[in-house]
Amino acid sequence: MPEVENSPKRAAGFTARDMAQIAVFAALIAALGLPGAITVGFSGVPITLQTLGVILTGAILGARKGTAAVAVFIALTMIGLPLLSGGRTGLTALASPTAGYLIGWIPATLVIGLLTAMIVPKYPIVFGLLINALGGIVVIYLFGTAGLLVRTDLSPWAALSTNFAFVPGDLAKVVIATVVAKGVHRAYPGLIRA
Repeated sequence: MPEVENSPKRAAGFTARDMAQIAVFAALIAALGLPGAITVGFSGVPITLQTLGVILTGAILGARKGTAAVAVFIALTMIGLPLLSGGRTGLTALASPTAGYLIGWIPATLVIGLLTAMIVPKYPIVFGLLINALGGIVVIYLFGTAGLLVRTDLSPWAALSTNFAFVPGDLAKVVIATVVAKGVHRAYPGLIRA
């Protein structure tokens, strides 16, 4: 009789522990939407804390689990749960000119997670800041700007310049996420596996 392997149950390559971490971070992104949003400028792009959750998810869970957590969150909004800031659903967000920002969350998490895997377990603050800024600001802004160009009559410069008002707040989110990720990786090494 062959031996039964005593390994944790896996679903789609994720252990039960992985799935719990994915669920917790999807819930974190949802919870960061509870304070609502502040709309700045004429573009209608809201300032939310949810991008902080996206950055944290990639920086702490890595590319595989982090992207899965963001995908789970977005899937929940697509089936009608009002988890986006201001009580919006994913379908409402995709119908708006700001759809690109939401879509950009997945590649942002992927970029942050892939690059973070290269610097753990030490997680130097300077590299963490650069990685989180690249994914959490540059990638999301690129997707958001592309969405504005597709959905509005803005010129490329006008679409790009709508992001400028958000840079200080997003830089603060990058700093917070980096400090938190550094502490988490120090306390719980091995969260990101190759």
